[in-house]
Amino acid sequence: MAIQELHIKNMVCDRCVRAVRQELERQGYIVRQVELGRATVERNQIELAAIEEGLEAQGFELLTDRTARLVNQIKTLIIELIQSGQVAKLNITLSEYLSQQLNMDYAHLSHLFSTTEHLTIERFWILQRIERAKELLSYRELPIREIATQLGYSSLSYLSNQFKQVTGMTPATYRDLNAPDRNPLDWI
Repeated sequence: MAIQELHIKNMVCDRCVRAVRQELERQGYIVRQVELGRATVERNQIELAAIEEGLEAQGFELLTDRTARLVNQIKTLIIELIQSGQVAKLNITLSEYLSQQLNMDYAHLSHLFSTTEHLTIERFWILQRIERAKELLSYRELPIREIATQLGYSSLSYLSNQFKQVTGMTPATYRDLNAPDRNPLDWI
């Protein structure tokens, strides 16, 4: 039996993991593992074209290019870190975290990401944290100060300034407007 690790773009949540697993199982693959950004499958014959077509119908993209896979890994690490709530517990910089996780020089990662995405890693990081802040604000469960802490901001004013630069309004105004214009994470 052949075993294949697949790298998949646009997986940003647990529902994405379930959708990819279901699609692969529908195609008759033994699915060993599915996590954000990748899946491992087993079958006598692996048909990448069929997998690609099935995943695209679900809104995902099969990544076969090494650079595209690496950029997707960077995105996945950032999204997982933010969604897990572990940002505040991170005792190293984002650049050190990514370098350690991917075992690569950050300058190289940064160059590949910027060239491919036309956006810096830092900007992607900011946009992802702001989207998470929007989500948390829309729930109306946490005070804005707690949201700032959870997302690793050193102060409420730092979150407020960055939030206003990205959205044009303060977090409090955003909350008062009942959370308009949230973006899907894979659109960022």
